[in-house]
Amino acid sequence: MKRTQANQNTFIQNGEWVIISRISIKNKFLRSLRFRILVLVLGSGIIPSILVSIGMQSGFEERSVSLKIKEVQVQTKILANQISSYDYLNDTSIEVINGELAQLSNLYNGRIMVIDKSFRIVKDTYSLEKDKTIISEEVVKSFQGEDSSYYDKKNGFIEVTVPIIDSLKDDRIGVMVVCVSTANILDSIEAMKEKSLIVQIAVYIVIWVVAVFFSTKLVKPFGRISSAIEGLSDGYLDENISVADYTETELISQAFNKMLGRIKVLDDSRQEFVSNVSHELKTPITSMKVLADSLLMQEDVPVELYKEFMTDIAEEIDRESKIINDLLSLVRMDKSSANLNINLVNINEMLELILKRLRPIAANRNIELVFESFRPVTAEVDEVKLTLAFSNLVENAIKYNKDDGWVHVSLNSDHKYFFVEVADSGIGIPEESLEHIFERFYRVDKSHSTEISGTGLGLAITRSAILMHRGAVKVYSKENEGTTFTVRVPLNYIT
Repeated sequence: MKRTQANQNTFIQNGEWVIISRISIKNKFLRSLRFRILVLVLGSGIIPSILVSIGMQSGFEERSVSLKIKEVQVQTKILANQISSYDYLNDTSIEVINGELAQLSNLYNGRIMVIDKSFRIVKDTYSLEKDKTIISEEVVKSFQGEDSSYYDKKNGFIEVTVPIIDSLKDDRIGVMVVCVSTANILDSIEAMKEKSLIVQIAVYIVIWVVAVFFSTKLVKPFGRISSAIEGLSDGYLDENISVADYTETELISQAFNKMLGRIKVLDDSRQEFVSNVSHELKTPITSMKVLADSLLMQEDVPVELYKEFMTDIAEEIDRESKIINDLLSLVRMDKSSANLNINLVNINEMLELILKRLRPIAANRNIELVFESFRPVTAEVDEVKLTLAFSNLVENAIKYNKDDGWVHVSLNSDHKYFFVEVADSGIGIPEESLEHIFERFYRVDKSHSTEISGTGLGLAITRSAILMHRGAVKVYSKENEGTTFTVRVPLNYIT
């Protein structure tokens, strides 16, 4: 019993899953561009078709009724003149007029009433209202000289009222009221509706076929773009897409190819970064192993040689430690700006402290280190991270300078930003390397020689720290003439 219940629950869950899947597929289709194009084409074809059909039927009915009214009015006026000529209002036994009335009534399958001046019905072809008095708006208007007509669509008849005029006295002596059936008009309308329905069905089928064709055809380029993006997710990074069917798909293709190029650059940069990290970390370890092996292979090694080798090993350990610390700093810089410790900092004092700490290094090579401040500057910054950034710039300016050279640091500000410029008289940077110098482990000297110490991470750390403050850094350089770094940082930090 329990097993049966478990199987039933599983079936119900599967049933729910199937229902949810179908609902999801249905919602996906209803939100698709193909469905919207299908609805648009169907709507733009079917709605006008329905409106045209309704308009044609209504116009046909109005036209038919109008012609029928005019026809009846003409016949009625002719008969009214004969009634006046024969003085039929005073003698209703005139066979000629009675015959004409009966013929006209039969012709239009209707009813004719002749009314005299006292509003008495002197003749009724249906013989229902004879000798009775009739007072209606249409009859009164006819005695006043107005022809009137009325179409009763619900009951299917037309009523025409025409005055009987004595031509000799120019006096209205009576009124003729003619009621005409519109059965033949309604029959014509029904026949037209049937034919119109057949035509409409044929048109709807054609519109449906056209809508399905175009909704499928127009969406195909987007399907190719989707397939290309799916290929990207599968790892096919070397294939650009080109879907030039529409201007929009061409723009999407260009944007996609641009993004793909950026992804390739980032992927190559990531691989190069891993390679550089491996190289930088491996070099000190290799040096330490060589030194250690040299000591182990020798017997009765003097203490002085031990000290020399251990000193070299300690230097390699320091170098390894510096690389790891710089990597950790870079990782911390890559995190979100929520890690910034923002305080109000005196930028003048911060730069003076940086230069004071680096002056002994500059003095070893007789490099002049000058600080120029145009005005006092106070800003909302993370002092630790920004100190690291400016220290790297000044230290690089000293490191890649010439003996007896100079390094000038200047500080200025406006109402929104403060500007720090670090210029030197050093060896400069080749033009082809300027766009790469902020990349991790990038060195102008591709051999990674140790003549100039460093990890190749300083400028990457500097750029990350400045970007975290919503700032910008630019570099201008010329080989054998010097380099200038310009940093712009907002005075007030905005998250």
